[in-house]
Amino acid sequence: MINYFSFKTQDTDRPIGIKGSEQGTFKVIMTDNNGRQYIEDNYEGLGVFQGKDYFQLLAEMNGCQTREEGIDLIFFDRERISPSISESGEYFEGTAPEMQNIEVTIF
Repeated sequence: MINYFSFKTQDTDRPIGIKGSEQGTFKVIMTDNNGRQYIEDNYEGLGVFQGKDYFQLLAEMNGCQTREEGIDLIFFDRERISPSISESGEYFEGTAPEMQNIEVTIF
């Protein structure tokens, strides 16, 4: 069994499926506070949207530099602004998308 993580879209509240899962994938857009968008059609469960890592972007948006600092912002419950993840590309004023753990059984 492998553990992945995903998010729910902030505009439609749909869980983002992982490539190869029964749920399947659909187009989602990660948007930062400057309006840059990263469009992903085939999410792989590792936090990367069109080549941009969610945690790296989170770090950059909050004046940090590394992915690890972005992860710390979440897990040490620091005040922060977050990228949005949606189907529409809308930016949700720094509110973080809901994260979820996904277990995938490999045969």
